[in-house]
Amino acid sequence: MRSLLGAVLLACTATTLSAQDVTVQTARGDVTLDGLPETVITMDLAVLDLIDAIGGEVAGVPTMVLPEYLSKYGADSYTKLGSPFEPNVEQVAALQPDLIIVAGRSAQAYDELARIAPIIDLTSEPTDMLASIKRNAATIGTLYGAEEAAEDKVAELETALAEVKAKAAEAGPALTLLTTGGRMSTHGDAGRFGILYNEMGFIPAIENVKAGNHGQPISFEFIREVNPNWIFVVDRDAAIGRDGQPAAQMLDNAMVNGTAAAEAGHIVYLEPSHWYLVGAGVTAMIDSATAISQALDN
Repeated sequence: MRSLLGAVLLACTATTLSAQDVTVQTARGDVTLDGLPETVITMDLAVLDLIDAIGGEVAGVPTMVLPEYLSKYGADSYTKLGSPFEPNVEQVAALQPDLIIVAGRSAQAYDELARIAPIIDLTSEPTDMLASIKRNAATIGTLYGAEEAAEDKVAELETALAEVKAKAAEAGPALTLLTTGGRMSTHGDAGRFGILYNEMGFIPAIENVKAGNHGQPISFEFIREVNPNWIFVVDRDAAIGRDGQPAAQMLDNAMVNGTAAAEAGHIVYLEPSHWYLVGAGVTAMIDSATAISQALDN
């Protein structure tokens, strides 16, 4: 009888706790939710990365190319909810989620999805990526009751970034390229890959680069003229699984090969899915910082 009574009291206590309001930080300010959610869906891979990193679960994910470390979410047990830009609202509604999480590409669907269920926006700020990841990790940790796991992942990221920054200070000017469809653009410290400069500490090879997702279009002649010590490359076609000339093949020409970066073997091809698809995911950025740190040792 005592065991049964204890179990009932424990269940009642758990119910009371789960029903308490929970306030979390988001890209749109603090949001108060009616208790911890049980059924969560996300339309963003950086958010999925964070949830996966702390051992959380989701019921639905966006329909898009998944990086290898998130490939399990391609299984049929996870409902596919359409693209981040055009979510399948019928599929979303059918899951009856307690919480929808959008960010980045899917943030434009916020108002539409807010009609279905409670929603939060965890869009990151490119010029302050680490702060965004820390905020989002704290929020996800709270929602899943895994605050310590979230703090541990953030600490791991901070350590990895600090290691890169200590080496980058002596590395010389760096240029970041995004290639796609035979074209290329550069992205500076105010762009989508700004973490290379703002948190990892590389010196931008050029100042005042046009910000925005598409960056500033450039030519091979431009790269040769800038003559950076390091070149970091994101191959968009490889990230989205589209046929196209590989970035390494595209950049194998006299103009690029004549740069200080090429002559020193300092052209780094970043993991495309981490940088183009995931972005502000804690696991993606830990892996990326580790890879860049290793490249700096060569």
